[in-house]
Amino acid sequence: MKKVVLNADEAIRDINDRAVIMLGGFGLCGIPENCIAALVRKNVKDLTCISNNAGVDDFGIGLMLQKKQVKKMISSYVGENAEFERQLLSGELEVELIPQGTLATRCLAAGYGMPAIYTPAGIGTEVAEGKEVRNFKGKDYLLEYAFNADYAIVKAWKGDTNGNLIYRETARNFNPLMAMAGKITIAEVENLVSPGELDPDFIHTPGIYVHRIFQGKNYEKRIEQRTVRKVK
Repeated sequence: MKKVVLNADEAIRDINDRAVIMLGGFGLCGIPENCIAALVRKNVKDLTCISNNAGVDDFGIGLMLQKKQVKKMISSYVGENAEFERQLLSGELEVELIPQGTLATRCLAAGYGMPAIYTPAGIGTEVAEGKEVRNFKGKDYLLEYAFNADYAIVKAWKGDTNGNLIYRETARNFNPLMAMAGKITIAEVENLVSPGELDPDFIHTPGIYVHRIFQGKNYEKRIEQRTVRKVK
């Protein structure tokens, strides 16, 4: 099966209006910059985006929010995006805020083929409203369903033409979990190599999960909050 595509535009060619998309990354670290830019160019609408956060106003998913491409965000943190806040408060954007561990585990469940999980996170809060609660050994747990995403879009440091992926340091974050969970997984990589060039012991995502892969370009790799130590 040929997985290599020319660029981001070809990789997202069949993502259409009303798609449900997972996007890897944490803050601005490890986000699929090329594919997000391609989605902005394509101007698809009414998207449901599952991501840890919504980027910032002028980068990441924030670019899609500016163009009103996102109908619903499913996230655990969105505090760095003023446009997100404006759309939320004005009722323009539907938002599902969930605990970060629940977000990760719902991704994991989808990748493992599990329909649902039970978690103690959210018990006694607004997160639990309308959800099934079950008691195990004296402790209450919420029933949370696995995600059902049409596409997962991830970014890796290295990948081979068979789709095997290696992430680098903190850019690993949500990418491996989401790569397992999409019906179609698209990977953009900084370095695309031939099969056999990656050490099998260091592969984080096996190629069986990846359907399309391409070598990205012009990565900005912005830092969301730059904190430096003063030189004495």
